[in-house]
Amino acid sequence: MTQTEKARKGILSPALRKAAAAEGIAPETLAERVARGLAVVPFNPGHAPARPAAIGQGLRTKVNVNLGTSRDFPRLADELRKVRISLAHGADALMDLSTGGDLRRIRRAILKRTPVPLGTVPIYQAAVKALESRRSIVGMTEEDLFEAVESQAREGVDFMTVHAGLTRKAVERLKSQGRVADVVSRGGAFHLAWMLHNDRENPFYARFDRLLGIARRHDITLSLGDGLRPGSILDATDRPQIEELLTLGELVKRAGEAGVQVMVEGPGHVPLDQVEMNMRLEKRLCHGAPFYVLGPLVTDIAPGYDHIVSAIGGAVAAAAGADFLCYVTPAEHLGLPTDDDVREGLIASRIAAHAADIVKGVPGALRRDLELARARKRLDWETQRRLAIDPAKFAAVRKRRRTRSAACSMCGEFCAMRLVGEFLGSDGKADGECS
Repeated sequence: MTQTEKARKGILSPALRKAAAAEGIAPETLAERVARGLAVVPFNPGHAPARPAAIGQGLRTKVNVNLGTSRDFPRLADELRKVRISLAHGADALMDLSTGGDLRRIRRAILKRTPVPLGTVPIYQAAVKALESRRSIVGMTEEDLFEAVESQAREGVDFMTVHAGLTRKAVERLKSQGRVADVVSRGGAFHLAWMLHNDRENPFYARFDRLLGIARRHDITLSLGDGLRPGSILDATDRPQIEELLTLGELVKRAGEAGVQVMVEGPGHVPLDQVEMNMRLEKRLCHGAPFYVLGPLVTDIAPGYDHIVSAIGGAVAAAAGADFLCYVTPAEHLGLPTDDDVREGLIASRIAAHAADIVKGVPGALRRDLELARARKRLDWETQRRLAIDPAKFAAVRKRRRTRSAACSMCGEFCAMRLVGEFLGSDGKADGECS
Protein backbone atom coordinates (compact mmCIF):
# COMPACT_ATOMS: atom_id res chain seq x y z
CA MET A 1 0.00 0.00 0.00
CA THR A 2 1.04 3.60 -0.59
CA GLN A 3 1.41 6.15 2.17
CA THR A 4 -1.94 7.59 1.04
CA GLU A 5 -3.72 4.24 1.20
CA LYS A 6 -2.27 3.48 4.63
CA ALA A 7 -3.29 6.87 5.97
CA ARG A 8 -6.83 6.41 4.71
CA LYS A 9 -7.04 3.10 6.52
CA GLY A 10 -5.69 4.60 9.73
CA ILE A 11 -2.35 2.77 9.42
CA LEU A 12 0.46 4.92 10.80
CA SER A 13 3.54 3.79 8.89
CA PRO A 14 7.02 4.07 10.44
CA ALA A 15 7.93 6.69 7.82
CA LEU A 16 4.90 8.78 8.67
CA ARG A 17 5.55 8.48 12.40
CA LYS A 18 9.16 9.59 11.95
CA ALA A 19 8.16 12.53 9.75
CA ALA A 20 5.48 13.59 12.25
CA ALA A 21 7.98 13.44 15.10
CA ALA A 22 10.34 15.71 13.17
CA GLU A 23 7.48 18.19 12.79
CA GLY A 24 6.49 17.98 16.43
CA ILE A 25 2.92 16.95 15.59
CA ALA A 26 0.83 13.88 16.28
CA PRO A 27 1.15 11.16 13.62
CA GLU A 28 -2.65 11.03 13.42
CA THR A 29 -2.66 14.71 12.40
CA LEU A 30 -0.16 14.10 9.62
CA ALA A 31 -1.98 10.95 8.49
CA GLU A 32 -5.22 12.93 8.14
CA ARG A 33 -3.48 15.47 5.89
CA VAL A 34 -1.84 12.75 3.79
CA ALA A 35 -5.19 10.97 3.44
CA ARG A 36 -6.78 14.18 2.10
CA GLY A 37 -3.91 14.93 -0.28
CA LEU A 38 -2.88 18.05 1.65
CA ALA A 39 0.53 16.60 2.53
CA VAL A 40 2.92 13.97 1.18
CA VAL A 41 5.68 11.84 2.69
CA PRO A 42 7.89 10.82 -0.26
CA PHE A 43 9.15 7.38 0.70
CA ASN A 44 9.95 4.63 -1.77
CA PRO A 45 10.52 1.41 0.24
CA GLY A 46 13.34 0.62 -2.18
CA HIS A 47 15.26 3.58 -0.81
CA ALA A 48 13.63 3.98 2.62
CA PRO A 49 15.28 7.32 3.47
CA ALA A 50 16.34 7.45 7.12
CA ARG A 51 15.09 11.04 7.38
CA PRO A 52 11.71 11.10 5.63
CA ALA A 53 10.21 14.55 5.11
CA ALA A 54 6.58 15.58 5.32
CA ILE A 55 5.63 18.30 2.84
CA GLY A 56 2.35 20.18 2.92
CA GLN A 57 -0.26 22.06 4.89
CA GLY A 58 0.74 23.34 8.33
CA LEU A 59 4.23 21.81 8.13
CA ARG A 60 7.68 23.37 8.12
CA THR A 61 8.53 24.69 4.66
CA LYS A 62 10.99 22.25 3.10
CA VAL A 63 13.94 23.02 0.84
CA ASN A 64 15.21 20.91 -2.05
CA VAL A 65 18.68 20.93 -3.63
CA ASN A 66 19.13 20.15 -7.32
CA LEU A 67 22.42 18.58 -8.29
CA GLY A 68 23.74 16.29 -10.99
CA THR A 69 26.23 16.01 -13.80
CA SER A 70 26.20 17.62 -17.23
CA ARG A 71 27.91 16.53 -20.42
CA ASP A 72 30.59 19.16 -19.86
CA PHE A 73 31.08 18.13 -16.21
CA PRO A 74 30.23 14.41 -15.86
CA ARG A 75 32.27 13.77 -12.70
CA LEU A 76 30.43 11.72 -10.08
CA ALA A 77 32.88 12.70 -7.33
CA ASP A 78 31.91 16.36 -7.71
CA GLU A 79 28.22 15.59 -7.25
CA LEU A 80 28.80 13.30 -4.27
CA ARG A 81 30.69 16.14 -2.63
CA LYS A 82 27.69 18.39 -3.26
CA VAL A 83 25.47 15.74 -1.64
CA ARG A 84 27.60 15.96 1.51
CA ILE A 85 27.51 19.76 1.50
CA SER A 86 23.74 19.79 1.01
CA LEU A 87 23.12 17.39 3.87
CA ALA A 88 25.53 19.25 6.16
CA HIS A 89 23.67 22.51 5.53
CA GLY A 90 20.16 21.23 6.12
CA ALA A 91 18.63 20.15 2.79
CA ASP A 92 15.31 18.36 3.27
CA ALA A 93 15.42 16.62 -0.12
CA LEU A 94 17.69 16.23 -3.15
CA MET A 95 17.04 15.85 -6.86
CA ASP A 96 19.47 14.17 -9.24
CA LEU A 97 19.19 15.97 -12.58
CA SER A 98 22.22 14.30 -14.20
CA THR A 99 22.52 14.34 -17.99
CA GLY A 100 26.20 13.40 -18.41
CA GLY A 101 28.11 10.18 -17.73
CA ASP A 102 26.66 6.86 -16.60
CA LEU A 103 23.27 8.04 -15.32
CA ARG A 104 22.32 4.81 -13.54
CA ARG A 105 25.67 4.56 -11.77
CA ILE A 106 25.45 8.21 -10.72
CA ARG A 107 21.87 7.88 -9.47
CA ARG A 108 22.56 4.71 -7.51
CA ALA A 109 25.63 6.27 -5.87
CA ILE A 110 23.62 9.32 -4.83
CA LEU A 111 20.73 7.19 -3.56
CA LYS A 112 23.14 5.15 -1.44
CA ARG A 113 24.48 8.28 0.25
CA THR A 114 21.21 10.18 0.65
CA PRO A 115 19.20 9.75 3.90
CA VAL A 116 16.57 12.25 2.72
CA PRO A 117 14.02 11.81 -0.11
CA LEU A 118 15.58 11.78 -3.59
CA GLY A 119 13.80 12.97 -6.72
CA THR A 120 14.52 12.75 -10.45
CA VAL A 121 13.14 13.86 -13.81
CA PRO A 122 12.84 10.56 -15.76
CA ILE A 123 12.53 12.20 -19.18
CA TYR A 124 16.19 13.25 -18.88
CA GLN A 125 17.21 9.58 -18.94
CA ALA A 126 14.90 8.87 -21.88
CA ALA A 127 16.22 11.89 -23.80
CA VAL A 128 19.87 10.95 -23.21
CA LYS A 129 19.16 7.39 -24.34
CA ALA A 130 17.46 8.65 -27.52
CA LEU A 131 20.29 11.04 -28.27
CA GLU A 132 22.89 8.28 -27.88
CA SER A 133 21.00 5.55 -29.76
CA ARG A 134 19.01 7.51 -32.34
CA ARG A 135 20.99 10.76 -32.45
CA SER A 136 17.90 12.81 -31.68
CA ILE A 137 15.93 13.66 -28.54
CA VAL A 138 12.69 13.62 -30.54
CA GLY A 139 13.52 10.05 -31.51
CA MET A 140 12.69 8.77 -28.03
CA THR A 141 9.72 6.45 -27.83
CA GLU A 142 6.81 6.20 -25.47
CA GLU A 143 8.41 3.04 -24.09
CA ASP A 144 11.65 4.92 -23.44
CA LEU A 145 9.72 7.30 -21.18
CA PHE A 146 7.93 4.63 -19.19
CA GLU A 147 11.03 2.42 -18.99
CA ALA A 148 12.87 5.34 -17.39
CA VAL A 149 10.09 5.80 -14.85
CA GLU A 150 9.88 2.08 -14.07
CA SER A 151 13.64 1.53 -13.76
CA GLN A 152 14.13 4.54 -11.50
CA ALA A 153 11.19 3.46 -9.35
CA ARG A 154 12.80 0.03 -8.90
CA GLU A 155 16.09 1.66 -7.94
CA GLY A 156 14.38 3.52 -5.09
CA VAL A 157 13.69 7.07 -6.29
CA ASP A 158 11.21 8.65 -3.87
CA PHE A 159 9.60 11.36 -6.04
CA MET A 160 9.61 12.14 -9.75
CA THR A 161 8.91 15.22 -11.79
CA VAL A 162 6.64 14.34 -14.71
CA HIS A 163 5.39 17.05 -17.06
CA ALA A 164 2.04 15.38 -17.58
CA GLY A 165 0.09 18.64 -17.83
CA LEU A 166 1.88 19.84 -20.94
CA THR A 167 -0.74 18.84 -23.49
CA ARG A 168 -1.24 19.59 -27.17
CA LYS A 169 -3.90 22.09 -26.16
CA ALA A 170 -1.39 23.88 -23.94
CA VAL A 171 1.13 23.94 -26.80
CA GLU A 172 -1.47 25.59 -29.03
CA ARG A 173 -2.02 28.17 -26.30
CA LEU A 174 1.72 28.82 -26.28
CA LYS A 175 1.89 29.20 -30.06
CA SER A 176 -1.02 31.63 -30.18
CA GLN A 177 0.05 33.57 -27.08
CA GLY A 178 3.66 34.30 -27.93
CA ARG A 179 6.22 34.77 -25.17
CA VAL A 180 9.42 36.62 -24.48
CA ALA A 181 11.20 33.47 -23.27
CA ASP A 182 9.05 30.67 -24.77
CA VAL A 183 9.90 27.47 -22.81
CA VAL A 184 12.70 27.34 -20.21
CA SER A 185 11.89 24.02 -18.55
CA ARG A 186 14.32 21.43 -19.89
CA GLY A 187 11.82 18.59 -19.42
CA GLY A 188 9.06 20.75 -20.85
CA ALA A 189 11.16 21.51 -23.92
CA PHE A 190 11.84 17.80 -24.49
CA HIS A 191 8.13 17.02 -24.35
CA LEU A 192 7.13 19.94 -26.57
CA ALA A 193 9.72 19.11 -29.24
CA TRP A 194 8.68 15.45 -29.22
CA MET A 195 4.98 16.28 -29.47
CA LEU A 196 5.44 18.71 -32.36
CA HIS A 197 7.87 16.44 -34.24
CA ASN A 198 5.73 13.31 -33.86
CA ASP A 199 2.36 15.10 -34.02
CA ARG A 200 1.18 13.16 -30.94
CA GLU A 201 -0.11 13.83 -27.46
CA ASN A 202 2.21 13.84 -24.46
CA PRO A 203 2.48 10.16 -23.40
CA PHE A 204 2.49 11.05 -19.70
CA TYR A 205 -0.90 12.72 -20.18
CA ALA A 206 -2.37 10.25 -22.68
CA ARG A 207 -1.22 7.25 -20.57
CA PHE A 208 -1.55 8.83 -17.15
CA ASP A 209 -3.19 5.71 -15.74
CA ARG A 210 -0.09 3.72 -16.68
CA LEU A 211 2.03 6.29 -14.87
CA LEU A 212 -0.22 6.02 -11.82
CA GLY A 213 0.13 2.25 -11.87
CA ILE A 214 3.92 2.45 -11.64
CA ALA A 215 3.75 5.11 -8.93
CA ARG A 216 1.30 3.05 -6.88
CA ARG A 217 3.37 -0.15 -7.10
CA HIS A 218 6.49 1.58 -5.82
CA ASP A 219 4.83 4.28 -3.67
CA ILE A 220 6.38 7.04 -5.79
CA THR A 221 5.25 10.59 -5.08
CA LEU A 222 4.46 12.26 -8.39
CA SER A 223 5.59 15.85 -8.70
CA LEU A 224 3.54 17.27 -11.54
CA GLY A 225 5.99 19.48 -13.40
CA ASP A 226 5.38 22.94 -14.83
CA GLY A 227 6.75 22.54 -18.33
CA LEU A 228 5.32 25.91 -19.33
CA ARG A 229 6.51 27.86 -16.32
CA PRO A 230 7.42 31.44 -17.22
CA GLY A 231 11.12 32.04 -17.87
CA SER A 232 10.75 35.79 -17.71
CA ILE A 233 8.63 37.93 -15.39
CA LEU A 234 7.05 39.31 -18.58
CA ASP A 235 5.54 35.87 -19.30
CA ALA A 236 4.12 35.27 -15.81
CA THR A 237 0.51 34.16 -15.28
CA ASP A 238 -0.23 33.94 -18.98
CA ARG A 239 -2.62 31.61 -20.80
CA PRO A 240 -0.16 28.73 -21.44
CA GLN A 241 0.85 28.64 -17.76
CA ILE A 242 -2.76 28.66 -16.58
CA GLU A 243 -3.83 26.09 -19.19
CA GLU A 244 -1.21 23.69 -17.87
CA LEU A 245 -2.20 24.42 -14.27
CA LEU A 246 -5.85 23.61 -15.01
CA THR A 247 -4.79 20.23 -16.39
CA LEU A 248 -2.57 19.60 -13.37
CA GLY A 249 -5.59 20.16 -11.14
CA GLU A 250 -7.43 17.40 -12.99
CA LEU A 251 -4.44 15.07 -12.68
CA VAL A 252 -4.14 15.75 -8.95
CA LYS A 253 -7.69 14.50 -8.53
CA ARG A 254 -6.99 11.35 -10.57
CA ALA A 255 -3.84 10.63 -8.58
CA GLY A 256 -5.75 11.00 -5.32
CA GLU A 257 -8.43 8.60 -6.52
CA ALA A 258 -5.68 6.08 -7.36
CA GLY A 259 -4.11 6.41 -3.89
CA VAL A 260 -0.93 7.99 -5.27
CA GLN A 261 0.80 10.82 -3.44
CA VAL A 262 1.06 13.95 -5.57
CA MET A 263 2.38 17.48 -5.42
CA VAL A 264 2.40 20.28 -7.98
CA GLU A 265 5.32 22.34 -9.25
CA GLY A 266 4.92 26.06 -9.67
CA PRO A 267 6.04 29.02 -11.72
CA GLY A 268 9.63 30.14 -12.15
CA HIS A 269 9.84 33.86 -12.96
CA VAL A 270 7.02 35.89 -11.40
CA PRO A 271 6.98 39.60 -10.47
CA LEU A 272 6.60 40.25 -6.78
CA ASP A 273 3.03 41.53 -6.97
CA GLN A 274 1.85 38.28 -8.63
CA VAL A 275 3.53 35.76 -6.32
CA GLU A 276 0.82 35.50 -3.66
CA MET A 277 -1.93 35.30 -6.27
CA ASN A 278 -0.12 32.43 -8.03
CA MET A 279 0.16 30.49 -4.79
CA ARG A 280 -3.52 30.88 -3.97
CA LEU A 281 -4.50 30.01 -7.54
CA GLU A 282 -2.55 26.74 -7.42
CA LYS A 283 -4.07 25.76 -4.09
CA ARG A 284 -7.54 26.52 -5.43
CA LEU A 285 -7.19 24.71 -8.77
CA CYS A 286 -5.17 21.76 -7.45
CA HIS A 287 -7.34 20.85 -4.45
CA GLY A 288 -4.85 21.99 -1.82
CA ALA A 289 -2.08 19.68 -3.04
CA PRO A 290 1.42 20.56 -1.75
CA PHE A 291 3.02 23.24 -3.90
CA TYR A 292 6.68 22.94 -4.95
CA VAL A 293 8.13 26.18 -6.33
CA LEU A 294 11.36 27.10 -8.10
CA GLY A 295 12.07 30.50 -6.62
CA PRO A 296 9.97 32.25 -7.76
CA LEU A 297 12.47 34.64 -9.28
CA VAL A 298 11.04 38.13 -9.04
CA THR A 299 13.34 39.89 -11.52
CA ASP A 300 15.37 38.83 -14.55
CA ILE A 301 18.35 41.19 -14.19
CA ALA A 302 20.47 39.50 -11.50
CA PRO A 303 22.61 36.69 -12.98
CA GLY A 304 25.16 35.76 -10.34
CA TYR A 305 22.76 36.82 -7.59
CA ASP A 306 19.73 34.73 -8.47
CA HIS A 307 19.92 32.95 -5.09
CA ILE A 308 18.97 36.30 -3.54
CA VAL A 309 16.25 36.93 -6.13
CA SER A 310 14.89 33.45 -5.45
CA ALA A 311 14.96 33.91 -1.67
CA ILE A 312 12.88 37.09 -1.99
CA GLY A 313 10.28 35.30 -4.09
CA GLY A 314 10.49 32.12 -2.02
CA ALA A 315 9.77 33.91 1.24
CA VAL A 316 6.67 35.59 -0.20
CA ALA A 317 5.56 32.35 -1.89
CA ALA A 318 5.93 30.19 1.19
CA ALA A 319 4.24 32.78 3.41
CA ALA A 320 1.32 32.65 0.96
CA GLY A 321 1.08 28.85 1.02
CA ALA A 322 3.92 27.23 -0.92
CA ASP A 323 5.14 24.12 0.89
CA PHE A 324 8.42 23.17 -0.79
CA LEU A 325 11.11 25.50 -2.13
CA CYS A 326 13.61 24.42 -4.75
CA TYR A 327 16.84 26.28 -4.13
CA VAL A 328 18.42 28.50 -6.76
CA THR A 329 22.18 29.06 -6.78
CA PRO A 330 24.28 32.07 -7.83
CA ALA A 331 25.15 30.05 -10.95
CA GLU A 332 21.51 29.84 -12.13
CA HIS A 333 21.33 30.87 -15.83
CA LEU A 334 25.15 30.80 -15.99
CA GLY A 335 26.49 27.27 -15.50
CA LEU A 336 26.72 24.14 -13.39
CA PRO A 337 26.98 25.18 -9.72
CA THR A 338 30.17 24.78 -7.70
CA ASP A 339 30.34 23.57 -4.12
CA ASP A 340 30.16 27.16 -2.84
CA ASP A 341 27.21 27.89 -5.13
CA VAL A 342 25.33 24.94 -3.67
CA ARG A 343 25.99 26.08 -0.10
CA GLU A 344 25.02 29.70 -0.76
CA GLY A 345 21.88 28.75 -2.69
CA LEU A 346 20.75 26.33 0.00
CA ILE A 347 21.32 28.77 2.86
CA ALA A 348 19.45 31.53 1.01
CA SER A 349 16.49 29.22 0.41
CA ARG A 350 16.47 28.01 4.00
CA ILE A 351 16.38 31.62 5.20
CA ALA A 352 13.35 32.23 2.97
CA ALA A 353 11.64 29.09 4.24
CA HIS A 354 12.24 30.00 7.88
CA ALA A 355 11.03 33.58 7.40
CA ALA A 356 7.83 32.21 5.88
CA ASP A 357 7.36 29.65 8.67
CA ILE A 358 7.33 32.49 11.21
CA VAL A 359 4.52 34.15 9.25
CA LYS A 360 2.64 30.85 8.89
CA GLY A 361 2.89 30.18 12.61
CA VAL A 362 4.64 26.84 12.21
CA PRO A 363 5.16 25.46 15.74
CA GLY A 364 8.61 26.30 17.09
CA ALA A 365 9.63 28.53 14.17
CA LEU A 366 9.92 31.72 16.23
CA ARG A 367 11.68 30.18 19.23
CA ARG A 368 15.10 30.08 17.59
CA ASP A 369 14.82 33.79 16.73
CA LEU A 370 13.93 34.58 20.33
CA GLU A 371 16.88 32.59 21.66
CA LEU A 372 19.32 34.21 19.25
CA ALA A 373 18.00 37.71 20.04
CA ARG A 374 18.49 37.05 23.76
CA ALA A 375 22.03 35.82 23.12
CA ARG A 376 22.75 38.91 21.01
CA LYS A 377 21.58 41.12 23.87
CA ARG A 378 23.92 39.29 26.28
CA LEU A 379 26.80 39.54 23.78
CA ASP A 380 26.92 35.75 24.02
CA TRP A 381 28.79 35.02 20.81
CA GLU A 382 29.03 31.25 21.20
CA THR A 383 25.27 30.84 21.57
CA GLN A 384 24.72 33.14 18.60
CA ARG A 385 27.09 30.99 16.52
CA ARG A 386 25.30 27.82 17.53
CA LEU A 387 21.89 29.22 16.63
CA ALA A 388 22.95 30.86 13.35
CA ILE A 389 21.69 29.26 10.15
CA ASP A 390 25.31 29.11 8.92
CA PRO A 391 27.58 28.73 11.99
CA ALA A 392 30.71 28.37 9.84
CA LYS A 393 30.20 31.74 8.16
CA PHE A 394 29.37 33.33 11.52
CA ALA A 395 32.68 32.11 12.94
CA ALA A 396 34.65 33.11 9.83
CA VAL A 397 33.38 36.69 9.87
CA ARG A 398 34.07 37.01 13.61
CA LYS A 399 37.60 35.73 13.09
CA ARG A 400 38.29 38.17 10.22
CA ARG A 401 37.08 41.14 12.27
CA ARG A 402 38.43 40.42 15.73
CA THR A 403 38.26 43.02 18.49
CA ARG A 404 39.40 43.28 22.09
CA SER A 405 35.92 44.48 23.03
CA ALA A 406 33.15 42.11 24.08
CA ALA A 407 31.09 43.73 21.36
CA CYS A 408 31.60 43.41 17.61
CA SER A 409 34.28 45.40 15.78
CA MET A 410 31.73 47.65 14.09
CA CYS A 411 30.48 49.25 17.31
CA GLY A 412 33.07 48.35 19.95
CA GLU A 413 32.72 50.68 22.93
CA PHE A 414 29.70 52.29 21.27
CA CYS A 415 27.69 49.03 21.35
CA ALA A 416 24.00 49.83 21.86
CA MET A 417 23.32 46.47 23.54
CA ARG A 418 26.07 47.00 26.12
CA LEU A 419 25.27 50.64 26.84
CA VAL A 420 21.53 50.17 27.28
CA GLY A 421 22.08 46.98 29.29
CA GLU A 422 24.15 48.89 31.81
CA PHE A 423 21.42 51.43 32.51
CA LEU A 424 18.35 49.18 32.19
CA GLY A 425 19.95 46.35 34.13
CA SER A 426 18.22 43.80 31.93
CA ASP A 427 19.45 40.20 31.96
CA GLY A 428 18.56 39.69 28.31
CA LYS A 429 15.42 37.66 28.96
CA ALA A 430 12.03 38.60 27.58
CA ASP A 431 8.72 37.97 29.27
CA GLY A 432 6.41 35.29 27.98
CA GLU A 433 6.96 32.27 25.82
CA CYS A 434 7.27 31.85 22.10
CA SER A 435 5.66 29.23 19.95
